[in-house]
Amino acid sequence: MDEDVVAIFIPIVAIVMSLSIPIVFAIVDYRRRRDIVEAHHKERMAAIERGMEIAPLPESFFMGLEKKRRPGAPLLTGLVWLFIGIGLFMGLAAVAGRDVAWFALIPGGIGLAYLIYYFLEGRKEALPGGASGPIQP
Repeated sequence: MDEDVVAIFIPIVAIVMSLSIPIVFAIVDYRRRRDIVEAHHKERMAAIERGMEIAPLPESFFMGLEKKRRPGAPLLTGLVWLFIGIGLFMGLAAVAGRDVAWFALIPGGIGLAYLIYYFLEGRKEALPGGASGPIQP
């Protein structure tokens, strides 16, 4: 195979794979959930025939892939990004010079944005009910 042909196929394969992986994941997740609902329906119908009642599926099943975020997650994420930026800046400054090291400000800026968000809004989420004041009994 010619090198030019391989060079053309690399981005095509990368784009196709990056688009197909989430689609395949969504299809597999849909089928898994459908099978669970069908099994639960059959179990419920059998219980109704016997005169029994079973609990419905939990609400979290219908939420999908939404993960419940921990209250301190923006703080941890901000610290990680900030220190990655600092480490990259120091490493690139030593290896490639200051002109290239300024690109390390990108992850550092992302970290600062997360930290600013945490100190402005994230602490409110940590308290029950999203209250910003002291917890009342």
